[in-house]
Amino acid sequence: MSLKNSLGEKIGDNLSENVSLANYSWFNLGGNAEYFYKAKNLNELIKFLDVAKKENLKTVILGAGSNTLFRDNGVKGVVIKLINDFSFIKIENKNILHVGAATLDRKVANFAKENNLGNLEFLSCIPGSIGGAVVMNSGCYDNDLSKVLISIRAIDKNSLSEVEINQEEINFSYRSANLSDNLIITSVKLRGIIGKKEEIEKKQNYFIERKKLSQPSKIKTCGSTFKNISREKKAWMLIKEAGCTDFKEGDAIISQKHCNFFINNGNAKSSDIEKLINRVKKKVFEKTGVNLELEIKIIGE
Repeated sequence: MSLKNSLGEKIGDNLSENVSLANYSWFNLGGNAEYFYKAKNLNELIKFLDVAKKENLKTVILGAGSNTLFRDNGVKGVVIKLINDFSFIKIENKNILHVGAATLDRKVANFAKENNLGNLEFLSCIPGSIGGAVVMNSGCYDNDLSKVLISIRAIDKNSLSEVEINQEEINFSYRSANLSDNLIITSVKLRGIIGKKEEIEKKQNYFIERKKLSQPSKIKTCGSTFKNISREKKAWMLIKEAGCTDFKEGDAIISQKHCNFFINNGNAKSSDIEKLINRVKKKVFEKTGVNLELEIKIIGE
């Protein structure tokens, strides 16, 4: 009996073998996941994690794939994607949103707007899901998740228990929550500010238009490749200063609209994107002495 069949007897039919990860990355690149599991609810997730632990299977959590580059040889073990019951938004205590980890950021922003809650407009410009946004401490325009987060609920992969962690207990830094890899965020609570819908909508539209002017759209990219060094020293400035804007590797190119956005221009391989990343990183260091740090995640063999 294959491992899939033996696992299937224990956890149901949500497990697949040899699934192309290109369909789950905004780069539209990557090899296959050895196993791919879609968890529909908390009980299913805990049950599967228990089985995976006993089978000694490595687990990788996938959000919306908006900042993930999967390598060409794919991922060993199991890629887990949260669906169904992990996508929800509820209002608690007038200005608090309880949000499932799989909920898209822009849906949170729109829901908040429709319910007269401000302070979350910036989420309309953050690609991906809210769980991933917390892990990355995603942000833009002087806002980030650390400033609006109240708490997270998560599953500990070791103990298989559900934990709640308050914002004050999380060691947030620029583009990172520094959370343990053993934690899988299942939901978050966010604090909005009650306001007027017209003003909230105006601010949200301002952010969206500002993003359209400065960033490429409708392309195969995972957004900002490198983290900014500081507010005054952006990654794109260093890339431009180092003369990297025309670099390419195969069909992997750099956006001419925003040079911190690397693009699959048609038939690139993940290795092309990674070669381009390393080439730019090396050149920037040679020219400026700055060692750029990745904002996107590279996963796989």
